[in-house]
Amino acid sequence: MKLTTVILICITALVVLGIPTMAVADSDRGKQLAMQGDGSGAPCSACHGPNGEGNAAGAFPVIAGLNERYLFRTMQAYQSGTRVNPVMSMNIDNFAEQDLLDLAAYYANLPSPAPAAPSASAEQLALGEKIALQGDWDAYIPPCASCHGPNNQGVNENFPAIAGQHASYIKQQVQAWQQGQRTSDPVQLMEAIAKRLSDEQLDAVAAYLASQPAAQQ
Repeated sequence: MKLTTVILICITALVVLGIPTMAVADSDRGKQLAMQGDGSGAPCSACHGPNGEGNAAGAFPVIAGLNERYLFRTMQAYQSGTRVNPVMSMNIDNFAEQDLLDLAAYYANLPSPAPAAPSASAEQLALGEKIALQGDWDAYIPPCASCHGPNNQGVNENFPAIAGQHASYIKQQVQAWQQGQRTSDPVQLMEAIAKRLSDEQLDAVAAYLASQPAAQQ
């Protein structure tokens, strides 16, 4: 599988997933929901931090600055069960569609946090950079950037930014793809790639991506 093939698959994914029309969102109301919740569960800030910066120790992802439609669709997936996380599902199960729209707008407009200082070795970061930007074609692993965009800072709601994301969360999600626990990709592109990554490659690419700056909107 060469780069042109991967790009074609990514384009196919865009067509399959489609681009939904979104209603008008109220980011001020989204902030209120993020900080206070709806009374039926913990507010978003309890896990994702007061500024959407996440928590590396708990593998709670950075959500500040992510694509608005991606955030909205991800929350919908947790509600419908196409993505499974008991904590997420429990805390947003009573949110209406407008609530999700408002939350997505609020977090999308927050500035992305600065990347964490790398704790990995120079050798591990070099391997991670190779996987992220060049791939490993001998193992049929395309570069992350072929779908997640230049510097892995995201393309749209289908290919989110992964640069600057916590290494613990990246690793957790790739392992979910490997184990068949995450099945929300209709063309199974991530599942196929994830299953080809070795533990060493996964640790390295997660560490490298976590050390890179996220896109600033």
